[in-house]
Amino acid sequence: MSSALVLAEQKVPRYTSYPTAPHFTAAIGPDTYAQWLAALPEAATLSLYIHVPYCKELCLYCGCHTKMVRRPEPLQAYARRLAGEIALVARTLAGCKVVHIHWGGGTPSILGPGALIELSANIAERFDLTQIREYAIELDPRRIDPALAQALAQIGFNRVSLGIQDFAPQVQEAIGRVQPFETVTRAVRMLREAGIADMNFDLMYGLPRQTVRDVQESAWTAATLQARRIALFGYAHVPWLKPHQRLIDTAALPGAAGRLEQAEAARTMLLALGYQAVGFDHFALPDDDLAIAARTGKLHRNFQGYTTDGADALIGLGASAIGRLPQGFVQNAPAIGTYSAAIDAGRHATAKGVALSAEDRVRGRIIERILCDLEIDLETVVGEARRLGLEGFEPELAALKPLERQGLVERRGRTIRVTERGRAFVRLVAAAFDSYLRDSEARHSVAV
Repeated sequence: MSSALVLAEQKVPRYTSYPTAPHFTAAIGPDTYAQWLAALPEAATLSLYIHVPYCKELCLYCGCHTKMVRRPEPLQAYARRLAGEIALVARTLAGCKVVHIHWGGGTPSILGPGALIELSANIAERFDLTQIREYAIELDPRRIDPALAQALAQIGFNRVSLGIQDFAPQVQEAIGRVQPFETVTRAVRMLREAGIADMNFDLMYGLPRQTVRDVQESAWTAATLQARRIALFGYAHVPWLKPHQRLIDTAALPGAAGRLEQAEAARTMLLALGYQAVGFDHFALPDDDLAIAARTGKLHRNFQGYTTDGADALIGLGASAIGRLPQGFVQNAPAIGTYSAAIDAGRHATAKGVALSAEDRVRGRIIERILCDLEIDLETVVGEARRLGLEGFEPELAALKPLERQGLVERRGRTIRVTERGRAFVRLVAAAFDSYLRDSEARHSVAV
């Protein structure tokens, strides 16, 4: 096996936070979260993430916190709890300006147009939305109709993210998500007719029965449908975390060489079609805000992936939702019953989290810039690092030498730069600065 394939099979976090979620503990609970919220200044800018953990059916590849529901009663009850949590948070943060709102899941639109309108009005009543820049929602193309499209436009959504994964019928069948091309084009047309033009498409590689030609054609098709942004995720087969993934035929999954070939083929196609690479798994048209942020050093990374969201705090609403405040990260109870009981009792549903140490902040800043800029000058943090006893990151620099020998990283003094060839392996570069990873027993997805 080649050195590149050995590297591709290493398992490392996706670094949507640092420390990563496996290191959250129950030491951070509702009282701590309440204190952290109260400490936010009135001038703080906020990003709201609303998680809806329900789908009409469960796709086999899914790694999200979600469950299948067919009856309206659980959805109605959940919408009431979301309204309760919005009111609970707003009692502390009323007056703070919200600059980003993102609805995720699951399938957030499963709540229905009426509930989405009501909850959005609830947010608008309790928070200052005069400076909002992005109002986004994740959608299942199979669940879009004119009434939903019109409701989203009425609310003010200006960006939608469509879960495509792959357009090939045999791949859709293998992952339990059959959505013909005509279904996607109809969804796109309805959204555009409603006035929502900015669309993200989620594509995947590494899926069962998927070929290089499939990922190339899916990338080309996404471009012909005028997706502004494309996220190209590697399928993470984690059946120990998501038991439903055991229904996927592992013999039909590509190996490390196949995943690498698929990722590179999709990337080459998207670049040829005029997209700009953003980080290691996103692409955007050059005039899109995400591409501009990447070129100007203003790109960020959070639990939604690469983003232009630079808000002072991210407030997670809903079961399993994760928030970020200056003091650290918090996560609501994933179990809907536990979450609901807390909100019904008038208290925050925080189940775990982590308080950031001074060292965490330094390492987190390094990891984010590596993932976003593909470059970091350690001189910008070395003074602070030495005060913390980190000795100028000599062990970390030594750990990068194998990647340097492979031509994946270049180093000049204390400046580290990930090469274009190394872009796909950038999580390995970030992992060299992760002080938790060495002693962690958490299981992660493969690097590519």
